[in-house]
Amino acid sequence: MSIKASLGVANLLETNIGANLHIYLMRHQNGDWGDMSIEDKITNDESTKSDGRIMSSYKFCGEKIWIITEWNRSVTTVLLPSEY
Repeated sequence: MSIKASLGVANLLETNIGANLHIYLMRHQNGDWGDMSIEDKITNDESTKSDGRIMSSYKFCGEKIWIITEWNRSVTTVLLPSEY
């Protein structure tokens, strides 16, 4: 699996020295979906057992970020909602 960051997230990392996405990627990998609705959390839980897409949302450097893993688990993308 590859991990990609959008331009907006790359800019956040550049302007916030010492900021690190690792903890958010680990939370996503471990089933902590962050600031998602109960319905979306249930959908994510079900998607971990099937071929569904998985999405989580967190606050990072004062901005909302989304982490999305594709249905086939080939890529996980970290992006700002405005870049979706």
